[in-house]
Amino acid sequence: MKKIFIDFTKKIGPIKAMNAVNNGPLPLTEERTRSNFESFKTLHIPYARTHDAAFCAEYGGEHSVDVNFIFPDFSADENDPNSYDFTLTDEYLKTMFDAGTEPFFRLGSKIEHWSKKYNTRKPSDYDKWARICEHIIAHYTEGWANGHKWHIDYWEIWNEADGQPDDAPPEKKDCWSGTMQEFFELYKVAAIHLKNRFPHLKIGGPACCGVDMWKGLIVRPWVDSFLKYVRDNHVPLDFFSWHGYTDRAESFVRSAKIARKVLDQYGFTSTESILNEWNLGFGWSFGWRNNAFAFTVNAISDIRGATFIASMMIGCQNAPVDMLMYYDARPSLFNGMFDFYTQKPLKGYYPFVFFDRLKEMGTRVHSDLKGRFLYALAAEGKGKKGMMIAYYPPIKKKSKAKKIVIRAHLQPKEALILDEHHTLSSYKYTVKNGKIALYLQPYSVLYLEE
Repeated sequence: MKKIFIDFTKKIGPIKAMNAVNNGPLPLTEERTRSNFESFKTLHIPYARTHDAAFCAEYGGEHSVDVNFIFPDFSADENDPNSYDFTLTDEYLKTMFDAGTEPFFRLGSKIEHWSKKYNTRKPSDYDKWARICEHIIAHYTEGWANGHKWHIDYWEIWNEADGQPDDAPPEKKDCWSGTMQEFFELYKVAAIHLKNRFPHLKIGGPACCGVDMWKGLIVRPWVDSFLKYVRDNHVPLDFFSWHGYTDRAESFVRSAKIARKVLDQYGFTSTESILNEWNLGFGWSFGWRNNAFAFTVNAISDIRGATFIASMMIGCQNAPVDMLMYYDARPSLFNGMFDFYTQKPLKGYYPFVFFDRLKEMGTRVHSDLKGRFLYALAAEGKGKKGMMIAYYPPIKKKSKAKKIVIRAHLQPKEALILDEHHTLSSYKYTVKNGKIALYLQPYSVLYLEE
């Protein structure tokens, strides 16, 4: 039997933004009837990162978002508005804003899996690349080049430059063609220039692959070297972004602690730590051996992926991480929120529904768990009380239904279950002596609200 203790008299504080994503909704137009716009808008997603948007035709494909697509001829005059093509990126970002979501703009390129790299090559002139980024930001925040005065706080420099070692062959360098030190130099030039030009905006990165322990060290050597370089050269780092794929929320909690510890050690005590690319993953570090990729994709799209989302949203509330950004809301194999073809909600959509309802209440309250593989988040506000419970045992082990006893001053008017066979169905429970008793199947999420 597993026990949950909820104390609505102990206020923890605001619920952190664990419900941000990569990429926004598909637009709904007369020509494009396949859209998830209304479903996406209902979730009140706070931020959507623009990385890999250029893979999606509905967003504008390879005419949108990436610096090389907005500024297609690097030899052109970066001060001339005619050198830029903002049209489809304008449309894509407007769709985000129309859905109530703020873009988290990644400056750089999508990943390139093909043998010849085009847009992940290091810029030939770092200063010019920084000035191009300056004009992109000015277009979207200051109205430059017939642009917009939108509120876009976060501007991220590049993506996963640490993906391959310096001596890897060029065809293997999917995100950055140069060396580690060359990326550090690009980051320095761009971050200093952009922060001087836009001191009110958040300039950061580097969207590194991960921060876990590496060969006995406290943090991966690339990350350690990056933070040392940024500190020693007085380079702005308003936020530190990092990624990860695993099958346990506890692993991300550990990574969050490592990231925060090493940031603080290097003096970046006020730098935000943002996990802005994450999802379920098996065997990522081992070349997807033994059909791990197919297993991962199948799990992401069913109740296992959905319960993992819930466990992450809940588990990271107590971790030293400022924001989570699920990868990916774009139509792709890693989208557990919306069906690739119909764009109708999948199981993974509904933990976002539950989380949004709790976040709208506003104040997180104390919860205590007695039992493994169980996660609980409770909130109060606006005349309501609610909680979300996830039962997420290890995927590759057989698990049984568990009896759950909840001790809380809660008289639920609504109980909704998400599991393999139910999607927001009413759930029966018993209340005795102030305790709520129920049974949960493995990979299930329960929402209760008074």
